[in-house]
Amino acid sequence: MKIVMLGLCVTSSWGNGHATTYRSLIKGLAARGHEVLFLERDVPWYAQNRDQPQPAGARTELYEDLGQLFERYEADVRNADLTIVGSYVPEGVAVGEWVTATARGVRAFYDIDTPVTLEKLASRDREYITPELVRRYHLYLSFAGGRTLKIIERRWGSPMARVLYCSVDTTLYRPCFQQPRWDLGYLGTWSQDRQVWLEELLCKPARRWPEGRFSVVGPLYPDGIEWPRNVERITHLSPQQHARFYGSQRFTLNITRDAMKRAGYSPSVRLFEAGACGVPIISDWWPGLDTIFTPGREILLSSNADDTLRLVRDFSAQDLRRIGEAAMRRVHAEHTPAMRALQLEQYYEEASSALEKAMSA
Repeated sequence: MKIVMLGLCVTSSWGNGHATTYRSLIKGLAARGHEVLFLERDVPWYAQNRDQPQPAGARTELYEDLGQLFERYEADVRNADLTIVGSYVPEGVAVGEWVTATARGVRAFYDIDTPVTLEKLASRDREYITPELVRRYHLYLSFAGGRTLKIIERRWGSPMARVLYCSVDTTLYRPCFQQPRWDLGYLGTWSQDRQVWLEELLCKPARRWPEGRFSVVGPLYPDGIEWPRNVERITHLSPQQHARFYGSQRFTLNITRDAMKRAGYSPSVRLFEAGACGVPIISDWWPGLDTIFTPGREILLSSNADDTLRLVRDFSAQDLRRIGEAAMRRVHAEHTPAMRALQLEQYYEEASSALEKAMSA
């Protein structure tokens, strides 16, 4: 297939989870022989922090504004078998209207922020998609599964909503164990709702266990946060450094945004990355988590500081290895680039068949 993707960002992983998601999917598609063109708005924030200006597997082009996008890439979009517009694309409504009016092939929306998007639609926030566009895209690819797919179809009128979770490049994310530097680490960009749980599940345990060693990695954290003395702060690590970071901790912490918890079935890419690296994951609970990893066997759950302290202090090295290896096997079986590329092919065939039937009716 000829595939055109218009996404928030693929060249920089700084402060967003979109880049690693697109890179992994592109790798899987390229390995299966598909031709991918990725179009990205050239914005200062990412321009200053590009760790992969030309990710492998795709031709990546930057555009300065909508006029340049429309002028230079109209033929590519018109002739593509599949055109995908992602969530949070700058001026995404205008981009979507252009794509749905121009593309002759299957038109898809890839929502890497599905629960947030649905809350925006319900509150009449039209930042990057509208109810009209939901109906005009042939295929709605959602980061959230479960009942959310029916909501997208029944409430918002999508002709076809399908789950397409993030995936993890297992050649980049793999076991890299070394002498533990931290007992518990967390990797994630700051958000206000997650900060409440970071305080409960990591900072509070750190204060109560002065001998323990903790770390928090990620940008955008406010300067006024009072971190415990045994919490090490690192502003940013590139994806190439993630495996070593995961391998330097006994446990890693996953915290889910409130909108994702409410929707359920919304795993973050960090879950798959940590799992692929074989490090035991401590996570908050949300509906559908047990369809991704089996609690107690492939993942551990914490709802408060007491839970976290019990886990990080009481588990044996043998138990840690058993849980980490089980999670790694699950990731390799279900959440690789190859698996996501195959899923996307199946969804494309389904949407293409439906489109042909509609046109011949």
